[in-house]
Amino acid sequence: MKKIPLEIIALSHSVTQSHSFAVVLGEVDGTRRLPIVIGGFEAQAIAVALDNMKPSRPLTHDLMKTICDTFSVELDHVFISKLKDGIFFSTLIFTNGEQSYELDSRTSDALALAVRFECPIFVAETILQEAGVDADIVDEQNESELEEKIEELTANVSTPPSSASNFGNMSLEELNEELDAALENEDYERAARIRDELKKRGK
Repeated sequence: MKKIPLEIIALSHSVTQSHSFAVVLGEVDGTRRLPIVIGGFEAQAIAVALDNMKPSRPLTHDLMKTICDTFSVELDHVFISKLKDGIFFSTLIFTNGEQSYELDSRTSDALALAVRFECPIFVAETILQEAGVDADIVDEQNESELEEKIEELTANVSTPPSSASNFGNMSLEELNEELDAALENEDYERAARIRDELKKRGK
């Protein structure tokens, strides 16, 4: 089975469903994109690690990483191995230097761990052909196709009403204060939204 290396290139949220998220994986040295719908908690877990946020207490995936480090076990790589009824299935390949172990995992959890271990992510070629989008960054039509696919995927996810603040009206100082407060209160979804607003301001 041919394995294609991927990297996380974006976390996207639905325009119509404010609590629906997709992680966008990009083909290394290629133009294909693979959007995968994930839950809010998993989106927070990935965003915290990508942005090097420091929670006051370890999140579940941070704890798993600490346990592995304590017992000298490494996550060698993540393999997105199966797609069935729109659900992605993944395998975690751990090693202790002498033996390898394969564990089934939700793809969202696998990606949250991959970020923390800084390990490779692979997908079966057949899955990328079936669910991927060819989105060359210089081709606006293909980029639009990717956005439409993400919206289509997340539109079917049932989510609670949004409690998002109007960050667009806040100053940079206010945003940073809100970010500190969100991290202190362990509200990582809110912290991720504030981070997105700060990134937009930085462009």
